[in-house]
Amino acid sequence: MRWALSVGRLSEKIPPLATARAKCLQAMEMYGCDLGIASEGSFGAHPQLPLLPANQEWLICIDKKLGWECWAQTLSLETNFDAAEIAQEEQLRAFARRAGFPEHGLILRASRSDTSDICKGITSWQQLEEGFGRMLHRYGRVFVETDMRALYNPSRMKVIEEVGQKLLQQILTPCPGCSMPGYSLRQVVPGLPCRHCLTPSHSALYHVYSCQSCGYQHRQQHPQGVAYEEPMYCQKCNP
Repeated sequence: MRWALSVGRLSEKIPPLATARAKCLQAMEMYGCDLGIASEGSFGAHPQLPLLPANQEWLICIDKKLGWECWAQTLSLETNFDAAEIAQEEQLRAFARRAGFPEHGLILRASRSDTSDICKGITSWQQLEEGFGRMLHRYGRVFVETDMRALYNPSRMKVIEEVGQKLLQQILTPCPGCSMPGYSLRQVVPGLPCRHCLTPSHSALYHVYSCQSCGYQHRQQHPQGVAYEEPMYCQKCNP
């Protein structure tokens, strides 16, 4: 049995899970492997907390011989994802400290939309100051951003470790229907009624567990162990 491991980004135009799957299959074909694993990450505003940045990571494992795949994903606020356009070295230093530099790498480029002049993987103050001085002289302003590639970003490494643990637990959980590994939580359905007014809330009414191989699934009603949500979490009682 041979393994293939793929971690780079394949495309910006397809969903993260599809990207991870395509990368995994591509690496397996390239190296003649029947078992592979690939990751994919995305960064941006949190879907429920849009003022906060978030890191979503996907990890997929594929076995060609069995015709089987298993994937896991996680969404984390533990990220230093950030960017700014600056014109002063003091601003650069403030940004770098906020981003956890030099443990976390930085990227410099001409502007948000211009990647013709770019310096990646900056991990020392000397590199940063020299690159900034050169670009500032050339463009008048410099776009600085956190380097989100995992090898330059310990915060992202921790999130990948977290999703790796989730994937491992799924692989170790057999399906009650077909016994294939990968039985796991796949959907959280909101609607737990408010204890006071009975209005459906955003809290989970039930969880759906399913098999990625045969499609077997079951619902876990009231996964938090309660039949009603407290009024303080109700959008009607406490808007």
